[in-house]
Amino acid sequence: MAKHKLEYIWLDGYKPTQSLRSKTLIADDFSGKLEDAKMWNFDGSSTEQAGGGESDTLLKPVAVYPDPDRFGGNGWLVMNEVLNDNGTPHESNGRATITDDDADFWFGFEQEYTLIDVDTNQPLGFPENGFPAPQGPYYTSVGARNTFGRHVVDEHLHYCLEAGLNVEGINAEVMAGQWEFQVFAKGAGSAGDQIWMARYLCERTAEKYGIAVDWHPKPVKGDWNGSGMHANFSNGAMRDQGGKEMMTTICEAFAKNIDRHISVYGADNDQRLTGLHETQAIDKFSYGESDRGASIRIPVTTVQDDWKGRLEDRRPASNGDPYKIASAIIKTTKEALA
Repeated sequence: MAKHKLEYIWLDGYKPTQSLRSKTLIADDFSGKLEDAKMWNFDGSSTEQAGGGESDTLLKPVAVYPDPDRFGGNGWLVMNEVLNDNGTPHESNGRATITDDDADFWFGFEQEYTLIDVDTNQPLGFPENGFPAPQGPYYTSVGARNTFGRHVVDEHLHYCLEAGLNVEGINAEVMAGQWEFQVFAKGAGSAGDQIWMARYLCERTAEKYGIAVDWHPKPVKGDWNGSGMHANFSNGAMRDQGGKEMMTTICEAFAKNIDRHISVYGADNDQRLTGLHETQAIDKFSYGESDRGASIRIPVTTVQDDWKGRLEDRRPASNGDPYKIASAIIKTTKEALA
């Protein structure tokens, strides 16, 4: 009977930004199907999710992916949501906040992040003290003078694809040591599962090289771009019917619900959403065609296709919870089109 290594992955209870946690379960046999992944438990008192006197906290599997890096094809990555010992969702459980997991909604998340030298605590490409040359040559760069960490990024992409995550691309970003990957999925649950799993694989890949991953939306203060997780979204009506009036109505609905969105778009996002570096200020709202300084950008491809297709909410931070972000987007869009 084959031994299988199941890596159970979940989000801890740290505030304001949760971290990924994982531990390994060895199973005598496993089909690779979600329904065969059993509930498990962990010590919630060590993850800010329980008290010491009642520390058993439950892991409920929600998605299973083949592990591309370990155990010769018998390894599995198991994404979980966290439950209290009575089976109710834990307060840290972002997936449980999804009240409308409508698969008619498609999401394309553009996840930015920064690779950090753990010895200098600076982004790759930054000197130990001071700064590299101003940003400009680093975006989509090629060559050792401008590109830092490609070995980590390429390996991460390979692992994501081998795990079955729908990563659609990668690129070096505007700041030195800053990168991006894009994930496409249908429904808030699947979109969140895949982003969190891709984040986990990014952390684990960088760990092999002694490199840290920084998800903070403003990893370097000053005249440097922050890190976001732009959320491209559409539903069937937007893709099939569309029209300038529909898209404008949706944007206006987002303008009326700034707090709903900003409240779940990531901690310290005010440091990034300043009105500079391709952002709109956090307390303002705007939308426009091809406008990367707007809260919502209307892509040129949407306009060219008779205003059918997607919109891009550029406000979510790189450390935001994709479950909560997608859920808020679904809610506001449905209200706009009701």
